[in-house]
Amino acid sequence: MLEIDGSQGEGGGQILRTSLALSMITGTPFRLNNIRARRSRPGLQPQHQVCVETAADVCGAQLLGGKRGSGTLTFEPGPIQPGEYRIDIGTAGSTTLVLQTVLPALLMQPEPSLVQIDGGTHNDHAPPFDFLEKAFVPLLNRMGANVSVELQRYGFYPRGGGRIVARIGAAAPDSRLSRLDLTQRGEVREIRTRAIVSLLNRGIAEREVNRVARVLDLPKENCEVVEEKKSSSIGNVVLVEVRSEHVTEVFIGFGAVGVPAERVAQGAADEAKAYLDSEIPVGPHLADQLLLPMALGEGGRFLTQTVTEHTRTNADVIRMFLDVPIRFAEVDERQTLVEVG
Repeated sequence: MLEIDGSQGEGGGQILRTSLALSMITGTPFRLNNIRARRSRPGLQPQHQVCVETAADVCGAQLLGGKRGSGTLTFEPGPIQPGEYRIDIGTAGSTTLVLQTVLPALLMQPEPSLVQIDGGTHNDHAPPFDFLEKAFVPLLNRMGANVSVELQRYGFYPRGGGRIVARIGAAAPDSRLSRLDLTQRGEVREIRTRAIVSLLNRGIAEREVNRVARVLDLPKENCEVVEEKKSSSIGNVVLVEVRSEHVTEVFIGFGAVGVPAERVAQGAADEAKAYLDSEIPVGPHLADQLLLPMALGEGGRFLTQTVTEHTRTNADVIRMFLDVPIRFAEVDERQTLVEVG
């Protein structure tokens, strides 16, 4: 039984999600203590409880703990079962983080799977659907996976009600994810911005795309306003998509009560500009997401900015389950080379 301290490093939910994913894949039981100990509301919240329950369904695990508010969890996995899974978080909890928990296990199976998740699709402190679709999944497929994702309905905090669907193709027998090398971004081919408003005034989105366009010098045809009419939740988000020769990155600003649209857009535009000025291929959020599939496959390397505590903690948890080296080498004050395997 692997003992894991949930208060290590950044002490958040990523420790739980990575532990669940790797426990399913390796068959290693674990006991996680001090769950989310460094968060303002420690213990399992509804979204994390759904991650545990979904992982248990996928592999027939035996659980001790795992209820809302729990600070301790014991997880003993069984065989992974590909198939159809329909999950309702019941809150605006992040659908992408729940998918992140079970996707690695399912994409390595000899039979296909479909995962439908209802909840939040665009959440602060979580990868939005657009990041999953544009940045992460294309790289996963470049490594040999067969994954497609679809946004069927937007879901914003606090009401949720969104829906994403992931279709995961069968893996070839004895196949591994191939090596990924991302040390160069290549030519920047296109920069686009899109602002979405749900049950809000269109003018908010227009002000946001106008601000991004001014900061990044974008032509009008690269700016889009979306008025979402199917969602039951009020919300606003602005996205900046940077498409380069070897990688696509997505930067996001979340609307909030009392925060001017221009400030929301300025934050996303500033992140995108810093990324463009750095000339690195992999931003900090993508760096965090790439570690696990690279460790499960043939490894690789990528160039990123200063590595976050979140990414370092994720690497520490991966090393507990897998005998795979993960190294961080500072190239200079703005660049870090990450090598896996």
